[in-house]
Amino acid sequence: MSFEPLKGIRILDLTSVVVGPVCTWRLAQYGAEVIKVESPDGDLMRGLGGLSPTGQHSGTYLHFNRGKRNICMDLKKPGALAAIEKLVESAHIIVANMRPSALERLGLDDATIRAKYPEKIYCLITGYGTDGPYAGQPTYDSVVQAATGMTGLSLARDGTPSYVPMLICDHVVGEITAGAVLAAVAQWRTSGTGCSIEVPMFETMSAFVLQEHLAQRSFDPPIGPPGDMRLLSPHNKPVQTADGWVSFTVNTDSQVRAFLKAVGRDELLDDSRFSSVSSRAKYVKEWFAIRGAPLTQRTTAEWLEILCAADIAAKPCHTLESLPDDPHLKAVGLISFEHHPTEGTAAALRSTIRFNDSYPPLRTPAQPRGWETREVLQELGMAAATVQQLIDDGAVLAEGASASGKAD
Repeated sequence: MSFEPLKGIRILDLTSVVVGPVCTWRLAQYGAEVIKVESPDGDLMRGLGGLSPTGQHSGTYLHFNRGKRNICMDLKKPGALAAIEKLVESAHIIVANMRPSALERLGLDDATIRAKYPEKIYCLITGYGTDGPYAGQPTYDSVVQAATGMTGLSLARDGTPSYVPMLICDHVVGEITAGAVLAAVAQWRTSGTGCSIEVPMFETMSAFVLQEHLAQRSFDPPIGPPGDMRLLSPHNKPVQTADGWVSFTVNTDSQVRAFLKAVGRDELLDDSRFSSVSSRAKYVKEWFAIRGAPLTQRTTAEWLEILCAADIAAKPCHTLESLPDDPHLKAVGLISFEHHPTEGTAAALRSTIRFNDSYPPLRTPAQPRGWETREVLQELGMAAATVQQLIDDGAVLAEGASASGKAD
């Protein structure tokens, strides 16, 4: 039996781009029925996330929107607002990452919905919350990386600020938000009580950074500068070998001794600077210079064999080209291929979390705009003729029809 703890729960997904879709994707993994509402222009990530055969389903979009039903509405039109009211009424959870001011204009804000439906769980993801001097300002992942000091970490280490080359803030906040929704569901199931959730990206990622890097300033008075000096060491990088790069980490005293023997630095085994965790923390610059020294006398494969024999955590440094072919990922079947309604054959990433010795079932592919508009609205009790009139009026788009009701 598959593990679907959220089966029977409907989520109205008023999110786009990355952070919100990551949250609702995770909840869909657990069996929730997620109905994604998209504008006729489409989610920005359909094209922004990379190339695709039709230009409408980037790989990024496909992976973040798996397992969701798609309806397409022009919320500026009265007919669409009447239809979305039925969705709000039928949903147990509403998740949004639109600007609060836009939600208020549409009557889709937390205060309006929960005044009418206090049993609902309403979750709003914002850039900077609804209080404070930044409230209401727009943001994207890279801006949050800079604002939270993440780019400053590479400035401290390398002398130049740089972005993590993936949407790390969106990913992290999306997953944290999914956890918050699950907590609210647990309360709702025991008490029937709804909940208002607000997750600000800036505060959330600031805390994420400071948990590791407030460091010596965690005390009053401070006992040193901020920052985990190990992580900020310029030597804290993959190590060059004769034919590539290898990544390894040694933290415990026994691992350090095994490492020094493996790389032929026996003369350092009795060096008091490196004999304990506390002493290595004191002499972190000297230790990481040793740990990060090139190992060009042997190949990556040879070093991996040596380090593995010493029970040291080590792996090759994959590239984007080589990662999908990793033997472990192939053996566990992380990536498969399936038919998509408009894109032909496309990759599918299964859940990485196993429950009761099995993975949740692979959800349906991310859908084209309006793929289930007609079906969902009729399920909510709207007559077929009424739905067709909404299509003709441009209030909704259905199954590949344009906003004017003509085929794309």
